Amino acid sequence: MPTNPLISPAYAVSGLLVGILVGFTGVGGGSLMTPLLVLLFRFHPATAIGTDLLFAATTKTAGTLVHGFAGTVDWRVVGLLATGSLPGTVATLAIIYRLGPPLASTGHLLSVALGVALLLTAASLVFRDRIMRWAQQHDLNPGSRRAALLTVMLGLYLGVAVTISSVGAGAIGVTALILLYPTMPIARVVGSDIAHAVPLTLLAGAGHWLIGSVDWHLFASLIVGSIPGVVIGSLIGTRISERVLRPALALILVVVGVKLLG
Repeated sequence: MPTNPLISPAYAVSGLLVGILVGFTGVGGGSLMTPLLVLLFRFHPATAIGTDLLFAATTKTAGTLVHGFAGTVDWRVVGLLATGSLPGTVATLAIIYRLGPPLASTGHLLSVALGVALLLTAASLVFRDRIMRWAQQHDLNPGSRRAALLTVMLGLYLGVAVTISSVGAGAIGVTALILLYPTMPIARVVGSDIAHAVPLTLLAGAGHWLIGSVDWHLFASLIVGSIPGVVIGSLIGTRISERVLRPALALILVVVGVKLLG
């Protein structure tokens, strides 16, 4: 991969396009960026995942500030998620470290994990509305103690899944939180999920950096493109029907996920 410290136009344009799609759909960039880096630019999966995690931590910090000022973050839920996700992240990083440098076998394992995560994300996008209606119709109320325990367990799953694939904190996390907290406004669910993603991706990204799986040249190029991309996507996203965008994105994720598993 290039070592030139200057911004790479190809990577910046990729960041721009992914940023626009994130602005359209609200789905985390990991579902789009990591497969792009692996399949198009031929980065080793470990490098793509590690770099994308720090990329996600940077971009979602801005989203957390917006939701925080708007009062659409449930910090108790964020704390419960982090109680499970942060230890899960540390344990997963320790296992990755034990596997040694990113060899071909490690790359295959990470590609499979990424493919599975993409298929789960696609399913959560397709069925989210049905899940929301089902939860509202059945008036689910797991109780505060049980909901708290299940939230910690969800965090543990996200910690493992995000660390090995950089995918899952967005669509999968939101869908699960809707089931656990059916009476919580969707804006508060999304805000809480985004706020939790910051420490999760920051810790996971820092761990990948220590292992040596972060390309800073790539990171800088992606950030330069993604920031205006998210702004553009957010501004014009309201003009495009989500009923069209969500199935289209899900189809893309299925195709890419199957390719990574192949």
